[in-house]
Amino acid sequence: MTKSLVLGVGNILLADEGAGVHAMRYLEEHYDLPDTTFIDAGTLSFTLAADIAAADNLVVFDAAQLDVEPGAVKVFEGPDMDEFLTSGRRSVHEVGFSDLMDIARLEDVLPQKYALIGIQPELLGWGEAPSETVRRALPRAAANAAALIFRWAKPGSQAVNQ
Repeated sequence: MTKSLVLGVGNILLADEGAGVHAMRYLEEHYDLPDTTFIDAGTLSFTLAADIAAADNLVVFDAAQLDVEPGAVKVFEGPDMDEFLTSGRRSVHEVGFSDLMDIARLEDVLPQKYALIGIQPELLGWGEAPSETVRRALPRAAANAAALIFRWAKPGSQAVNQ
């Protein structure tokens, strides 16, 4: 089993819509996270279900409509992530990712601990790089993910979905 899986979701050809992929890459380049697998999930696919099922812990980065200022970062852990995915405030890819989580839940292979780290986009048009506002948010998003992964790795840490 993979200890931790980090998915970066988004289309990097659409400016801030690719924030999740950029954040995942930043985390991979700047942090030493043993037993962690990084996947550029693009705009999602059901083929990711097997990767999610094989993980003990899951962190997902994505551009998300948080109804806050551009570049804001918010962490939704466990039940908060479930609630976010079913609420009116959504990830740009909420239908596909919500479906993937439902598949894992139905097959009883949901990771023990999981979180979504959403980044409020500023620009969603054509562009191969994130806006300056979102680019400045990447270190903050990565630090949140690293903190989760390190906390989850501690013996005795509680599963969030029990």
